[in-house]
Amino acid sequence: MNRKASAIWRGGLKDGKGVISTDSGVLKETQYSFSTRFENGVGTNPEELIAAAHAGCFSMAFSAELGKAGLTPESIETTATITFEKTDAGFTVTKSHLDVTAKIPNADRNKALEVANAAKAGCPISRLLKCEITMDAKLL
Repeated sequence: MNRKASAIWRGGLKDGKGVISTDSGVLKETQYSFSTRFENGVGTNPEELIAAAHAGCFSMAFSAELGKAGLTPESIETTATITFEKTDAGFTVTKSHLDVTAKIPNADRNKALEVANAAKAGCPISRLLKCEITMDAKLL
């Protein structure tokens, strides 16, 4: 299975602009620029897209792992926060933190947290990222 996205950039780093598109059409010429990446401009940036991918991937992985444990979540809400900072090697994604709130009827809290940690380690985007990945999980 292959998934594709493309980016077009025009101009220099600080004064240029780009667009990002996905084959699915969910992103279609979505704007990104220096200001959307390093300031607060209108548009997206690669780190925000990584955060979205990690949050979505983890939520699905957690649901799958809960299913293996005989549990069905009513809801899983995940926010991924990507830390992007300048290091000696240059700008680097150094961390992804997952904030998870899950409502899982009839779940044992300790078992659910164990399953959440397995999902954190096993989701494909977690395995892709080589940075530190942390998580705070709340079970309702």
